[in-house]
Amino acid sequence: MIFIGSREVPVKDQAEPSHGLIDMSDERLKVSVREEARRWIQSHWNPTLELSAWRRQLHAAGWACPTWPPEWSGRGLPAWADDLVKDELTAAGAVGTPLGSGMLLAAPTILAHGSTAMKHRLLPRIVTGADTWCQLFSEPGSGSDLAGLTTTAVQDGEVFVVNGQKVWSTSAHHADLGMLLARTDWDAPKHKGISWMVLPMQQQGVEARPLRQMNGYASFNEVFLSDAVVPVANVVGQLGEGWGIALTTLAHERGFGSVRRNAFKSEGRAIEEAKAEAEEYFATYSWYPQRAGRVDLIAEHARVNGRNGDPVSRQAIAGVAALHRAHQWTADRARLNRELGRPPGAEGSIGKLGLSEVARAAAGTHTLIAGPAGMLVGPDAPFDGMIAEVLESVPAQSIAGGTDEIQRNITAERVLGLPKESRVGSTVSFRDETKAR
Repeated sequence: MIFIGSREVPVKDQAEPSHGLIDMSDERLKVSVREEARRWIQSHWNPTLELSAWRRQLHAAGWACPTWPPEWSGRGLPAWADDLVKDELTAAGAVGTPLGSGMLLAAPTILAHGSTAMKHRLLPRIVTGADTWCQLFSEPGSGSDLAGLTTTAVQDGEVFVVNGQKVWSTSAHHADLGMLLARTDWDAPKHKGISWMVLPMQQQGVEARPLRQMNGYASFNEVFLSDAVVPVANVVGQLGEGWGIALTTLAHERGFGSVRRNAFKSEGRAIEEAKAEAEEYFATYSWYPQRAGRVDLIAEHARVNGRNGDPVSRQAIAGVAALHRAHQWTADRARLNRELGRPPGAEGSIGKLGLSEVARAAAGTHTLIAGPAGMLVGPDAPFDGMIAEVLESVPAQSIAGGTDEIQRNITAERVLGLPKESRVGSTVSFRDETKAR
């Protein structure tokens, strides 16, 4: 059952009963949901409220996360309801749920794998913005082999004592909580001794240091953990199950780039607080358009440089445009899968590979157009140095969120059905595996 107002609406049978969702052809349901959300927003939205107070109302009414089950302050609606309600909030000039990895990564992971007590304790605070989050997965010593992590969590009574180092952790310098992968059993095989836990970031023993990138930004941190403490109650799932839980988090991470900006059409305290939140959030990602290759600048770049009539440049520009359009179709397929209620799957890996391919092709075309001047920075450089920033940023597209090589393995195994890559040491203890290196 799903809930529209106080009414229970039956779920239709489908060809794919495992999803348990309503037939997407039922447009009447969409109309009903839209009208119900619009009426509620119009009667409750008050921009003079504190942002947290408004979000508590939104959460209590089930409109903050309409696709969540009713027992977790949702409405049990199909996946399309999230975007539909966001559209209505935007149209009313109202504010939605918080930006950042709390809503995008931590919430869906905890919703899928957390205990009842953990969901009661953490989910409302994520939805209302009471807690900010960061991700503590990657390590400098394991590279793309995430399961080779060596950060250790040793149980001592009611807490785990954590020691190790994490890297590429966005917002770690001001986050309240961290999504931590740590090794809790060195005698289990590599993938079996990892646990997913919630680390309180504001404590002695947690130090975040900014990392300066070659493009001049410092969007990430390295985090040093020295006898940091995690309560036993903060373990998500069972000990040693962290690898499978991490795959849930990573599947949602590949949709991270889909966050959209709010135009903030109204005024008031909630709006001002939301603007400050958005400004801080998007400042971290201000170079991401350059990382994606700035396809939107290529035609203008050619025109400014007088290369728009050159057949070689025109052919390269057409190639990038065609590639970009083709990969947009892949993104559309992934979006439709989400609207059908299917969990993120291998199409996320295909989409990420596509983004890398487009970014590299765009950077190559910018280089063709600019020539050696593309390496210049400053006001006299092409587009005030933007082209140089593109060339410096694009390599990150093939690394962040899982390297291209990892995405190809996922695609080969889950889409093409090829045999899994041989994983040396998968049946021996991680302790013995590390000794053999």
